[in-house]
Amino acid sequence: MKRQINKIWFLAGGCLLALAACKKDEAKVYLESGTPPVLSASQTGTIPLPVTDTLANAVTFSWTNPNYQFNTGISSLNVSYSLQFDTVGGNFTSPVMRTLTYSPDISATMTVSVFNSFLANNMGLLAGMSHNLQVRVQSYIKPLSSGSPEADTLNSNSLNFTVTPYSPPPVVTPPASGELWLVGGDTKLGAWANPVPAAQQFTKISNTEYKITIALSGGDPTNGSDQYLFLPVNGSWSNKYASSATPAGTLSGGGTFGYNLSNNFAGPSSAGTYTIDVNFQSGIYTVTQN
Repeated sequence: MKRQINKIWFLAGGCLLALAACKKDEAKVYLESGTPPVLSASQTGTIPLPVTDTLANAVTFSWTNPNYQFNTGISSLNVSYSLQFDTVGGNFTSPVMRTLTYSPDISATMTVSVFNSFLANNMGLLAGMSHNLQVRVQSYIKPLSSGSPEADTLNSNSLNFTVTPYSPPPVVTPPASGELWLVGGDTKLGAWANPVPAAQQFTKISNTEYKITIALSGGDPTNGSDQYLFLPVNGSWSNKYASSATPAGTLSGGGTFGYNLSNNFAGPSSAGTYTIDVNFQSGIYTVTQN
């Protein structure tokens, strides 16, 4: 019996040693090095944006592969690139900085129309004015699982350009009436009464921007009694500006909107005074508690 027990212990010990040896022999893959990408462009100095030739290519950006070196060899697996744009002096941290993502492409061509819309609508650069633009590309290893951070980021050199965007068509057509009115289920807004009083008329900031500051009761953003719409004509339900959020009642802090869409805007959950800024140029509205 004793000999049999010793034999069992011997076999168990042998298995443990074998497992330990297997663990040691596991192949581990890790990054050894990478070379920062080099960014170049088809234009230098000024990038022309002729409004008479919007379908022409404005600029092509190209960059080199960072050649991430793993211990198993060079690999471009899961490499992504962020083409970053900012104004000079912003150092890619300013509020106007925007990013375009590419994978596995190592170049990007933009037409005059596309690039101009990106500058004016996405970055918010004023049309008809000269701006100093800063561009770089950032490479990184794309995470294999959702929620994991990007790894091994490498930044390229920066290129500087001068651009003068022209006024592109607004993303959402502004009201032909030149007016915008707030109507909603909140009792402070008249509980969907239409027409509404003068206090619910937006102030016209420009042809493409309207603002209003108003007290709201707050409540359940998914309930129609706490939702609202923008009307181009006071007293008429024929046309409206509504939310693109799905399902209705989401994005109470703002988002995208459009003409005659089907969903109401979600009201805030807390009572207070709010400023609603409606930007037809970008197609985005914001709701800020004062």
